[in-house]
Amino acid sequence: MASSSTKPISTPPFTTTTSSSSQPSTRSSLLSFLRNTTPTPISLKLSRSRNSFLNSHSSSSRSLSIKNATKTIESAETSRVSKVGGQDADSQETKPTILVSEKLGEAGLELLRSFGDVDCSYDLSQEDLCKKIASCDALIVRSGTKVTRQVFEAAKGKLKVVGRAGVGIDNVDLQAATEFGCLVVNAPTANTVAAAEHGIALLAAMARNVAQADASMKAGQWQRNKYVGVSLVGKTLAVMGFGKVGSEVARRAKGLGMQIIAHDPYAPADRARAIGVELVSFDQAISTADFISLHMPLTPSTEKVFNDDTFAKVKTGVRIINVARGGVIDEDALVRALDSGKVAQAALDVFTEEPPPKDSKLVQHERVTVTPHLGASTKEAQEGVAIEIAEAVVGALQGELAATAVNAPMVPAEVLSELAPYVVLAEKLGRLAVQLVAGGSGIKSAKVVYRSSRDPDDLDTRLLRAMITKGIIEPISDSFINLVNADFTAKQKGLRISEERVVVDTSPEFPIHSIQVQLSNVDSKFGSGVSEGGDISIEGRVKYGKPHLTRVGSFSVDVSLEGNLILCRQVDQPGMIGQVGNILGEQNVNVSFMSVGRTVQRRKAIMAIGVDEEPNQETLKKIGEVPAIEEFVFLKL
Repeated sequence: MASSSTKPISTPPFTTTTSSSSQPSTRSSLLSFLRNTTPTPISLKLSRSRNSFLNSHSSSSRSLSIKNATKTIESAETSRVSKVGGQDADSQETKPTILVSEKLGEAGLELLRSFGDVDCSYDLSQEDLCKKIASCDALIVRSGTKVTRQVFEAAKGKLKVVGRAGVGIDNVDLQAATEFGCLVVNAPTANTVAAAEHGIALLAAMARNVAQADASMKAGQWQRNKYVGVSLVGKTLAVMGFGKVGSEVARRAKGLGMQIIAHDPYAPADRARAIGVELVSFDQAISTADFISLHMPLTPSTEKVFNDDTFAKVKTGVRIINVARGGVIDEDALVRALDSGKVAQAALDVFTEEPPPKDSKLVQHERVTVTPHLGASTKEAQEGVAIEIAEAVVGALQGELAATAVNAPMVPAEVLSELAPYVVLAEKLGRLAVQLVAGGSGIKSAKVVYRSSRDPDDLDTRLLRAMITKGIIEPISDSFINLVNADFTAKQKGLRISEERVVVDTSPEFPIHSIQVQLSNVDSKFGSGVSEGGDISIEGRVKYGKPHLTRVGSFSVDVSLEGNLILCRQVDQPGMIGQVGNILGEQNVNVSFMSVGRTVQRRKAIMAIGVDEEPNQETLKKIGEVPAIEEFVFLKL
């Protein structure tokens, strides 16, 4: 890649402005930014080697682009060496190594084995995990393995994806994963029903003292009067955390005749209303509920959120169920609330420490029903989770845009399919723009202009912005940049990305009409790439399913963004295409396309030439010596 500066790029937040030149379309798009990465045996990669003619640096690291199901994305395939004649086995491509550190269903393991080399090593210490991880492309865990910053550091960039076989990801250091460019995926749907069913089971068992009565009878006692329960009909259940599991619990509890309220600062009110649930404040929920069911993730803001102060506000005699995370309850405070009678009963499937100490006062409390983290423990859920996480990990290793990415917002499959060619266009425009920069001032700000017939509010461009950021940063950074850490790295280096969305009168069938990238306050090694406003400016569109460059500075061009590109500013006169074509032909450099854009006839023109091979310095020098050529630049895509 041609970049003349390795200095940090500046600025913090992303800004957005909007202008309109036509009436909007109402079609919505939910996008996000996700990681794209590919192990050695997978196709779809882009070379990241920098052009020695334009930059004295070179790099053997690779930038891997997105593999998607649509036929609109084309890319070069990884070299595959066939075992023919005298070739030895070492020439065969290497399968990715997938470490499974906790037990996984056989169906998931079979899927993983069909794709890579699977190492099932259970009960690893942190030290052993750090030793093993340096040779692994993927890691699959459940809730027992702690994937800490030390693990990512020990991986030294080789670890591409961590799969959490379940919903919660509090045992994975997401910040470290993002910084090291490692995608984290989970299995958010397969055990939803199982967890909800277990929550309802604990609710009913607690209300009717099932566990205590069972233990009493097995001890030879008959204590009907001692284990009188409470009815569920007409009681108020507060669901704390109205996500997938919480909403399923609410549906089932309504079938038991309970009144349901819920608290979740991120839950859409319309989704709650659709199943007859009222969203209320935290204090309102805990102070009015007869039963409280916890379904919130463990985060810094939810850790020990149920503490002495919280229990002081609950309705006296409340009953608590927890099938989420043990850490959301201060267990000592819960024991005090049980002893005082403020909390009548508790049913717990999860604990701060798992397994809990044998002498735990909470576990031994006579009014507490406990199970050993069985929320997802049904045969159906275990197989479903295994398959779901295996598919997510294999997809991520293949470079697919993962819909279950945790350290990047999720994207529906239909949106990914629609945006796929624009994702490729966005990254290539970023790579082209940065190669036009000259001098040592560094890139401090970039502006992206999206033209679309859709309403700006219906066009989420985070995925495209991340790809442009990746394209701009990667050629001038020693770090491996991907969609997971693109935004993080941009902020660290001070790159300011602003966005403008312009509504134009085109077909709403396509989400984006064009994308323009502008780099401000930088010098250009190709003067014709500078717009009237003084910024390096390039623009592109998706045509026939493929990315095309349509404007450089003030010049209109039309070239497919494949292979490599030579841009020449020349005097507009006959024979120029032939002269340059002959020079390239003499050096056996194949021309894939040519396009000429000009301002006024017989004045100035830009010739864009696509070439399959990278011309050597002598060839480029001959092109520059053509009298009518005033400037030129070689760009590597």
